[in-house]
Amino acid sequence: MKSFDVPVQYRSPLINAIKARRKADDKMKKDFSPVSLEIGSLTVLLARHFGFCYGVENAIEIAFRAVKENPGKRIYLLSEMIHNPGVNDDLQALGIRFIMDTKGKMLIGWDDITSDDVVIIPAFGTTLETEQLLRDKGIDPALYETTCPFVEKVWNRAGKTGDDGYTIVVHGKPGHEETRATFSHSRAHTPTVVVRDMEQAILLGRYICLALPGEGFYKDFAGQYSDGFNVAKDLQKIGVVNQTTMLASETQAIADYLKREILTHYQTPPDKAWERVADTRDTLCYATNDNQSAVMGMLQEKADLAIVVGGYNSSNTSHLVELCEAKLPTYFIKDEDCLLSADNISHYDLHSNKEFTSSGYLPAHRPLRIMLTSGASCPDALVERVIQRLALLTGNAAQMDDLMRNWE
Repeated sequence: MKSFDVPVQYRSPLINAIKARRKADDKMKKDFSPVSLEIGSLTVLLARHFGFCYGVENAIEIAFRAVKENPGKRIYLLSEMIHNPGVNDDLQALGIRFIMDTKGKMLIGWDDITSDDVVIIPAFGTTLETEQLLRDKGIDPALYETTCPFVEKVWNRAGKTGDDGYTIVVHGKPGHEETRATFSHSRAHTPTVVVRDMEQAILLGRYICLALPGEGFYKDFAGQYSDGFNVAKDLQKIGVVNQTTMLASETQAIADYLKREILTHYQTPPDKAWERVADTRDTLCYATNDNQSAVMGMLQEKADLAIVVGGYNSSNTSHLVELCEAKLPTYFIKDEDCLLSADNISHYDLHSNKEFTSSGYLPAHRPLRIMLTSGASCPDALVERVIQRLALLTGNAAQMDDLMRNWE
């Protein structure tokens, strides 16, 4: 796989050495057990896979290159490059401005953008409508496009499946940039509807089976279906695709459920399933799949708590948190500064969408075992700093120095 020129501030000699050794020992990526880092009285169980993925490294390289190649020009990003506050802060420090926020709210008016400006497409991609708007302004959206290849793979699969006569069901968060982009590209080919979770999938299943009057669909899925969607005919053949960062098990469960409902309703035998349901199982990003599998492997071990590092608006990171918190106390933090002391931690709660400060997060007993992972947009250097901070707070700073030397 291609390597990228990612700025040194995002690299970690320690994490790089750990990942290199794991890769050498497990070339086929079949071992999802964590790395056990013994740091005095602290054991950090580090997930097998975590951190920057191919698409993120590609996006960062292109964004920094855009700045280097365009001195004196105004440079814009459609929205956040990736869902990591530190990386986005770095880009803004270089003079890059965001045109809209992550929900699509305009921060800079389109009338202020001219053909002399540089506009970078973020890793999530963008809608066909926005691409055309940029072309109309004399800006080539492909010049500095950082759309992840795995996101484009979903677009291509949705397009091909739609051209074959299937309606596309997108499992994704309706307001997420990537979902908006996938929805736009899919609806150019075929009727498309977004389902947020299994609850909405079950609701959609009731419309598929005609258990609910069709007119209710337009209220229940307001803002989540393409123009002209005809609930009476557009739910007879479907294909389910993933936002790429959703929980793999949930996407599979949704696809299985909808397949079962549609085959039952139309009395379609299993060997004829393709007549009603397209095979779209390969639309989950490899990094999302690897990171989730690594967390499941890590959770086979015993620990006192788990820490997940990443941007609070990161979809793939939030699902790692969900997996961990189902098993043990879990704290979702954005950086090492959230580890305020050995007693207090600032962390994000997914259920209330708020950041809290909690006390007593580190048990008093020793030895202490902590699970650690991060999302696909989290730099390795940040993970290393979290490990160093944990070592300091548990009285193991000297042992951390020894660990660093041992991995040199």
